[in-house]
Amino acid sequence: MMMNGRSPRVRIVQRVTAWGMVANLGLAGLKFAAGFLGNSKALVADAVHSITDTTTDIAILIGAPRWSAPADEDHPHGHGRIETLITAFIGLVLIAAAVGLGYNAVSTLQEARDTGPGWIAFGAALASILVKELLYQWNARVGRRVKSSAMVANAWHHRSDALSSLPVAVAVLGTKIQPSWTFLDHVGALVVSLFILQAAWKIFWPALKQLTDVGASKEELEELYDMIKHIDGVRDVHALRTRNIGPGLQVDLHLQVDPELSVRDGHDLAGIAKHRLLEHENVVDVLIHIEPFEKQDNDS
Repeated sequence: MMMNGRSPRVRIVQRVTAWGMVANLGLAGLKFAAGFLGNSKALVADAVHSITDTTTDIAILIGAPRWSAPADEDHPHGHGRIETLITAFIGLVLIAAAVGLGYNAVSTLQEARDTGPGWIAFGAALASILVKELLYQWNARVGRRVKSSAMVANAWHHRSDALSSLPVAVAVLGTKIQPSWTFLDHVGALVVSLFILQAAWKIFWPALKQLTDVGASKEELEELYDMIKHIDGVRDVHALRTRNIGPGLQVDLHLQVDPELSVRDGHDLAGIAKHRLLEHENVVDVLIHIEPFEKQDNDS
């Protein structure tokens, strides 16, 4: 069922992402102000991270209606790869942000500073941790429910922002304990960049593998095989292949049946197997080829 030209899945993704973008803009402004007023380079770096979150929010808001569009003449397998591209884009944005922030932290490490970060920076960091962890939980839960890899990736973007605020808070506390340790703020900014880089790789690498048509794992292939090999009338299953299309797997296979089986019965058997495979949480499309079972096929 469509609502105002958009599917319920798209409406959910856009609504949750839009609220996340509003929160990101608010947090970015708060952290920029607190970073400058509180003399914290780490918090300013963290504010830049929040801005990158907004960039990926916009990518999802624009992309969701497109990747959810039905198959057409030019895209007979649907538009799911658009979601994978946006997921990879989110990873690349994070990688670029991490490298830039890390370089700035290292290059300014020797700069002398008279005073360390103020308590306002500590309060802003704590607020960021709380809000961004709540956004992670919300986006991850909804993303898994609607099977949106881009939304789950964006959820990890929120969590990386929450985690990156931790060293900011630690840096403030460290300089309060020992005021001469102003270098901790630079170290905190470097740690922030490492957190971002780790999250970015976890997002980008799986998306890149999907774009190169990497199939399901050996364990998942065995699970799919076990789902249909014991169906009454199925003599054997082979040539089982998978590839990722957006939120899930496309599966194609050869189903071997009794050579004397009628075309109608073979078709019905393929329908049973297809329905069973579609019950798997990661399978979105199935193509089955029926062929006669011969003993030499089974022995080869």
